[in-house]
Amino acid sequence: MLFTFSVRIRFLGTAGHSGWPAPQCTCASCNKALSERRLPLRVTVDDRFRVREAGVVGPVPPGYSVSPTPDGVLVEGPDGGRLMYARTGPGPLPGVPPAEARAEGSSGYSSARPDQQVDMVIVDAAQRPEVIGELRRSGVIGVTTAVVAVGGDHRVRSPEEFARRARLWGALVPGDGQVLSCPPAVWPESRPRGPHRTLVTGGARSGKSTEAELRLMSEPKVLYAATGPEPDPDADPDWADRVARHVRRRPWWWRTEQTTDLAALLKGARGAVLVDCLGTWLTRVMDGAGLWEDSPPPDAEEEVEAAVHGLLDAWRSTQAYVVAVTNEVGSGVVPATRAGGLFRDHLGRLNQWVGAESEDVVLVAAGRVLELP
Repeated sequence: MLFTFSVRIRFLGTAGHSGWPAPQCTCASCNKALSERRLPLRVTVDDRFRVREAGVVGPVPPGYSVSPTPDGVLVEGPDGGRLMYARTGPGPLPGVPPAEARAEGSSGYSSARPDQQVDMVIVDAAQRPEVIGELRRSGVIGVTTAVVAVGGDHRVRSPEEFARRARLWGALVPGDGQVLSCPPAVWPESRPRGPHRTLVTGGARSGKSTEAELRLMSEPKVLYAATGPEPDPDADPDWADRVARHVRRRPWWWRTEQTTDLAALLKGARGAVLVDCLGTWLTRVMDGAGLWEDSPPPDAEEEVEAAVHGLLDAWRSTQAYVVAVTNEVGSGVVPATRAGGLFRDHLGRLNQWVGAESEDVVLVAAGRVLELP
């Protein structure tokens, strides 16, 4: 029998480079962190040497191995235990990562330990949380790897918000002075995995798209279903600019598909899917049925209803981890036009039906996220 002995990883500090709260800072985030102050990030291995993104501080004791890699600094203990201190900058672009090289219908994850998989990864999750997704793609993070989220500071609204995000990414958030074993003795709660459905609703410019993207930052395979029209800088420069800004903030490995056939997409999807958004999808469905016209075709309502029910059937049966964005239409004034009233009524009902078939529904207002029971 093969025994693997662990190394002890001590977190003397867990915050960003200035600590949390930062000295002399009176921002709201730092005020919320006053009750549990966190020192700047400082990590030791077996209380014998420090490790950081740039490497180790001081000589490496006999029996330990420290190697720079494209993914970060790899530390291996004398009798086992592999720790990766992940880089914060962008890494190399792989050709065909393991998450997409598997046969159709497989999960994209393996319980076997490839050569590159480590036992624990330390990630500055305030700086670049998408590193978790990159390392899951490359196989550095596997199903038995403990992901440790550090680096919290006033770039994040509060310590509670940092912990909420870490749970979504399947990561642990250690406290100052905490010691973790590598290989780990405990793992964080499992992050959502398909089949799982989340509806993110909110008003215009509420931060709902940002929240939806944040939830999938740690996923190794994401399909972004864009339901709006193709951007045309000449016809609508504002829309084209908005789409371009959304594309720039997404991780490089996310694949975008411009479509209104959400039912077919959800039925065949595996991995993670982000739908942005249901309101735009419904607008195009209603437009295609002629429902905006002063005298709509007799079967316009039936055509829209059929599309909605097709979407609901696919949403209910999907095997993917889906996060869908929608517009909250029930809090405004009564629409002044017939078209506005039609859209409000149809989207309000669609939101109710999709919400009833979702494991999670969250409301975003002023950038704050409220989990709805």
